[in-house]
Amino acid sequence: MYPRYAKHGLSPGGGGDMMRNYETIFILQPSFEEEEVNSYVERVKGVIESGNGVVDNVDLWGKRRLAYEIDKINEGIYVLINFQAEPELPKELDRIFRITDGILRHIIVNLDQK
Repeated sequence: MYPRYAKHGLSPGGGGDMMRNYETIFILQPSFEEEEVNSYVERVKGVIESGNGVVDNVDLWGKRRLAYEIDKINEGIYVLINFQAEPELPKELDRIFRITDGILRHIIVNLDQK
């Protein structure tokens, strides 16, 4: 909508904060049904979008074996989300991941830092 700003990664508000590219992977309880998984994905997308972020891609990897047991669980449902956001949003997303029951593990990576 604001191509002049988007090209340079700036928000139209003039604050000068750069939109950065992130990806997050989170692992859900393996016992969740499809609609529960979709509910968690929509909740995470809602947090990103309410923080003025843009969700680029959602990739549901499905149930996979964990590298190690977590609370006597050795499988989980993996979800990958690519998004663009200002630098403050991943901190809030991390806080929400930590307090949300049903999320076994998560990671948020800034793809622009290499």
